[in-house]
Amino acid sequence: MGHPMYDAMMAETISITGHGGDQIEAYLSRPLGPGPCGGVVVIHHMPGYDEGSKEITRKFAAHGYLAICPNLHYREAPGASPDDAAAASRAQGGVPDDRLVGDVAGAVAYLRAMPASNGKAGTIGYCSGGRQSFLAACSLPLDAAVDCYGAFVIGPPPEGMPLQVGPIVHLAKDLSCPLLGLFGDDDSYPAPDEVAELDKVLTEAGKPHEFHSYAGAGHAFFNVTRPSYRPEAAVDGWQKIWDFYGRLLAG
Repeated sequence: MGHPMYDAMMAETISITGHGGDQIEAYLSRPLGPGPCGGVVVIHHMPGYDEGSKEITRKFAAHGYLAICPNLHYREAPGASPDDAAAASRAQGGVPDDRLVGDVAGAVAYLRAMPASNGKAGTIGYCSGGRQSFLAACSLPLDAAVDCYGAFVIGPPPEGMPLQVGPIVHLAKDLSCPLLGLFGDDDSYPAPDEVAELDKVLTEAGKPHEFHSYAGAGHAFFNVTRPSYRPEAAVDGWQKIWDFYGRLLAG
């Protein structure tokens, strides 16, 4: 796409129509040029609609995409801090799958209606959001989806974990778009054998996907604020994302 001379961008908190017609909070970041631009829905991790998730949303705008991060915990705790909202969501077993799909559908509709949109939209999610990115791509017509170490696609969460979600691998046959998966070899959720199983299921279903697993990286290797951050894996992972979206969403 190249770098346009005019590189201004803006970011702001907006309201979008989510699942069931609910008005929910979302963070929008976009280049200020005329476009056309592809759209990206950033699905935040379990800790919530936080500074890191907003930073990632701005990063997509800086790379020429219309990007939106819906606050998936908004109903549990409107106006609360991300930590408190995430705690309230955990207490309820996490975000229900049908509500997630409805909120992502609302975010996609918002992006596609923007004047600078090229009509294409994809998702990316980290941790619980990785599972939700896969779920959204199996439930909605999308153009690209990225799953960053999404757990519990193949198996359920272990006993004692607050997340009340079930496996969704049976939805693989409905995947609407190519899927990029980025995983750590040292991760337990998802473990490498679960990644291999999902790879096999998608191959058997004839669904275009590319998975990359990084040696020496565990869960949350993209997260710059945690000890789990692995610069080499993260830098390569971001390049894989730019290449993937560049082919499927850009321009």
